[in-house]
Parts: sequence; C-alpha cells; structure tokens
Amino acid sequence: MPYFSRYSNKRSYTSHKITRADTRLKIIKGAFVAIGLIIIFRLFILQVLDSATYRLLASDQREIFRKLFPERGEILMHEGKGGGLTALATNKDLYLVYADPRMIVDPADAANKLAPLFGIKRPHDVIASEAKQSPEIATPRPAMAGSGLAMTDANDEYQKLLDRLSKSDDPYEPLKHGVEESVVDQIKELHIAGIDTVRESVRYYPNKEIGAQIAGFVGAEGDKLAGRYGIEGYFNHELAGAPGFFEGEKDVGGRWIPVSRRELQPAQDGSAIVLTIDRAIEYVACNKLEETINRYDAAGGSVIIMKIPEGKILAMCNSPSFNPNEYRSVEDIAVFNNPIISAQYEPGSVFKVITMAAALDSGEVTPETTYTDTGEIKVGLHKINNSDNKAHGVQTMTQVLEQSLNTGAIFAAEKVGFDRFQDYIERFGFGKKTDIQLDTEVDGDIGALSKRGEIYLATASFGQGIAVTPIQLVTAFAAIANQGKLVKPYIVEEIRKNTGAVVQFAPETIREVISVQAATLLKGMMTSTVERGHGKRAGVPGYYVAGKTGTAQIPRRDGPGYEQGATIGTFAGFAPVEDPRFVMLTRIDRPRGVQFAESTAAPLFGDIAKFLLQYFEVKPSRPVEP
Repeated sequence: MPYFSRYSNKRSYTSHKITRADTRLKIIKGAFVAIGLIIIFRLFILQVLDSATYRLLASDQREIFRKLFPERGEILMHEGKGGGLTALATNKDLYLVYADPRMIVDPADAANKLAPLFGIKRPHDVIASEAKQSPEIATPRPAMAGSGLAMTDANDEYQKLLDRLSKSDDPYEPLKHGVEESVVDQIKELHIAGIDTVRESVRYYPNKEIGAQIAGFVGAEGDKLAGRYGIEGYFNHELAGAPGFFEGEKDVGGRWIPVSRRELQPAQDGSAIVLTIDRAIEYVACNKLEETINRYDAAGGSVIIMKIPEGKILAMCNSPSFNPNEYRSVEDIAVFNNPIISAQYEPGSVFKVITMAAALDSGEVTPETTYTDTGEIKVGLHKINNSDNKAHGVQTMTQVLEQSLNTGAIFAAEKVGFDRFQDYIERFGFGKKTDIQLDTEVDGDIGALSKRGEIYLATASFGQGIAVTPIQLVTAFAAIANQGKLVKPYIVEEIRKNTGAVVQFAPETIREVISVQAATLLKGMMTSTVERGHGKRAGVPGYYVAGKTGTAQIPRRDGPGYEQGATIGTFAGFAPVEDPRFVMLTRIDRPRGVQFAESTAAPLFGDIAKFLLQYFEVKPSRPVEP
C-alpha cells in the first residue's frame, strides 16, 4: 500500500476517535445541564410553589395542627349608646394535648400518668374509692397484662384514653381540648415521649349568665366541637369556619415522604356575628328581672325589648340562666332553652288586646261601644266569670281593658265571629314561628280554634285554651305600636365573613294586620288601661305608656284543669305612646305571696321603661305630678 494511503487511513482513524470522544463529552455535558435544569426546576417548586407546605413540614406537627384548625367567629353586641362593639362570645387561648402513639413506649403507663391531669379516674382510683366505702369488696381483681391495673371497674373515659395511646401506627391522636397552661406545665414535667401540646382557641363567654340563652354554647360532639342552642347553634356553620387538611404519602414508619405528592389546604376562620343587642340595656333589664324574681320568690321570668319600628331586639333576658363557660355543670338541661322563643304558655288577659284589635279593625265595636256586664256568661254548659267575680254593669270596650273583664272580651270576640277572629289571630303571627335567628323556637298552639266550638272562641278571647310564646306576643304588640304593621323580629344585624364581605339584615315588614285607625284607637284604650286600670304600676311619670296586664293560670300536667294558686304574670306595652321607641314584655313565673300581674310584671315593666326613656333621651310629654 502506498505511503500516503497508509497515512491517510491513520488520520481518518484518529479523526473518528476524536469525534467519538467529543460526542461522549457532549452527552456528559448535556446530562449535567439536564440534571442542573431538573435541580433548578425542583428548587423552584420547593422554594416558590410549595414553599408554604415545606415550611409547615419543617416547623413540626404543632404548626400543621394550628393551620388546620379554624378560629371560631366571635358573637358581638353593641357596647351601649355611642359605644362600639363588645363580645358576647369570644375565644380564649388554652391548649390541646395530643399524642404521637408511634413514639409511646408504654401506653398503659402514659395513661396512668395523664388520667389524673385530665380529670379521669383510673381503675385503681375506682377500686380505692369502693374500698373506702365498702372494705369488704376490696378484693384482688384480674389485671390487664403489662399494666398492673385492674380493668374491671375502669370507666369509659379511661379506656378511651388508653385506646388512643395504644394506636401504634397513628401519628396523631387528640387527647384533651381546653387544657389550662398550669396543667400543660405538669404534663411537660412527666417527659412522656410522644405527648405534646399546641395552643388552641376555646370558647369564652365574658358576661357569664347575662345573655346566656342568646349565645348558647359550644359543646363536644365526639372529637368535634359544635354550637348548641342560641346563636351558636343557629349560626354554627358560619361561626365554625372550615377546617383545613394536609394530604401526603407516608413511608412504612408513618413518616411523611417529602418528595411525594402532597396538598395543603389551610383552615378558613369563622365569620363574626354582630347582634342587635345593646349591652347596657341587657344588663339593666336582666338585673331588674332578677331583683323582681328574688322579691317575690318566683320560679323564673323573662324580659324582651324590641326597638320600634325596626323590629330589632335590644334585650332578651331569662331567669334561671346558666354560665356557658361551665355548661357541663348544669343539673337541668332545660335551662339551655330560651323561654322567650321556646316556652309557650296560656297568656291570659294580655291577649284581650289582640281580641279588641280584631273587633276594632273589623268595625264591630268602637272604644265607646257598651254592653252590660253581669259578672258571668254561659257558653253552652260552661259558666265563665270575671277574674274578680264581680258584675260591673254597663261597660265600654275601653273599660273592658281597664278592668280586664272576661265577659267583655267574649262579647267583642262574638261580634267578630269565629272565622274572622281566627284569621286575625293568624295574621298577628300566632301559631307560627317568627323565624327569629335563634335555635329551638316553637310555633305556639292555637289548635283549639280549629275545634269550632263556642267555648273555644270564648276562652281564646281572654287568653285561655291557646298557647303563645313571649316573642310572638311582643311582636304582635309591636304591630299595634307600629300603626298596624307587623314587622319581623331580628337579633342579628350583620355577618362579617373572614373574606371581608359583610351580610347585613334589614327591617322587614311582613303585612298590615290592622288599619292605622284601629291601631290609633287601640293605643288610646291601652293608655287608659295604664292610667286608670290594672296597669297603673307600669306607668312612668311624665310619659304616656300603653299596655296591658295578663295573669294566666297554669294548666295541670297530670290532667285537665289548672294548678291551684299558680300563675304567670305578664305585662306587654310600649312608650311613649305618641312616638313609640320600644315595645317590651315582662313575665314573672309562679310568684309567691301575690297573684296578679299588676303587682309583679307591671312594676318591673315600669322600672325598665323609666330607664329606657332616659337612655333614649326622650323628653317628657306631660307634667310630672308631685
């Protein structure tokens, strides 16, 4: 082979070798570039897109739990005239004690140490208590393997605690909510591996018994907390917010895999509820109610005050009440109910105002229409007397209200007729919920009017045989004060969402129940009742007050008829008559030593009305008599 040919082949071989080396070098460089890009892309995801998730993972489980539990919205009321808002229900920082059972070496030992701090009796505590009471029963009992504890008498709470600590494949088990910091310090001193705490908000009611049935409370439902009764129950969804969640893959040891799929959804805090309640009015009304109950050794009572013409509830008080911070200590859970919306009762003579409204509006009577009162009236086989058992002779319809004559109420109702009378009762809102924004409202019961017998019309005319709620009564009286227009009562002014949006509630007129003329005439008749009748002690010097007393008998629970000597006194009315600023109902249950509402509910109304007229800076419209 010629020389140049050999040389040419050698150069060709060398060139091919260099080309392959360059290719490998480019591949390696490309691989490094690709790896670098992947690393950069991954860092971008970790540090930018998923930064919040990894900060959460890095901060430990406590931060995760904090992000997953929403803050419950506050319930706020007005501080008072010219003031801001103050809390009826708010949140207080306590602690949640939780466990990572994977790290707990001896669940039984941990349960034994934690139980006393949680207020849970341990099995040997139960045995010791039994032995102290009856030494003969303190015999050895079978023990649970490895624990040294007799389980025969261990209560359910202890067993639940032990079961939670024993879940060896579970990274998180809540043990106790609402733990005080002093108890947390004791838990830390135990140095139990796998037991930790996180700060959490718990519900707190700074006013204690004041407004308790308005607020309701937050109680446990399993591992969850939920609003019960009142605003807490009615608006539980809005107040509770929405819990967050964290999803990710775990290895066989239960540890999060950082590079796996994961998703974090932070909790959404609850909305704040702003009430129409005026704290200053609420406090005065509740305190005066309590004073009256104590004065007459009564079983209980209620006060509700509504602003006219809006229908806003300014105060709502009941006694007995309870402390929502300590709701578990209540002996009778019936106290959780709000009697103003849930305790239907026969209203008695206060209902004669409604009967007279129907008679006036239908044109069947005027304030001067007369009838002859013989002291009693026969309806079929039944005989009905006046409450004072007296005959008053010729009486006007105004005097019927002043003297609270049963026979006069029957006379007016019969003039109206059964069908029209029932229609008026329903138009005033009786027999149906007002739909006020509170939990546990009831309908009342006017079913007797559907029985069509004359006796049912007669007894209903003076408030017997039918059942109403205080909220229905005060709403009906508000219609009279408001020129015959029925307004819907409301206690929530606005909902403030965590997004910044605000839902406001405006006054709502439902319908015109009676004419302006009928309402005006009735106002005058009710004013005369306070001036000259049984409602004198509800009056306020310098002002015209309209209202009516009602002393109702209490039906027997074990059969027909009424309890002997037991009554409920009611006064409902408004002031000042010429331009009503408020309508109010006071009720005293089972007073002792007195029988009629003119001695209990009427003076309570007068005391609170005097404060309200001064509070609203209403100028007197008449000279104050010396």
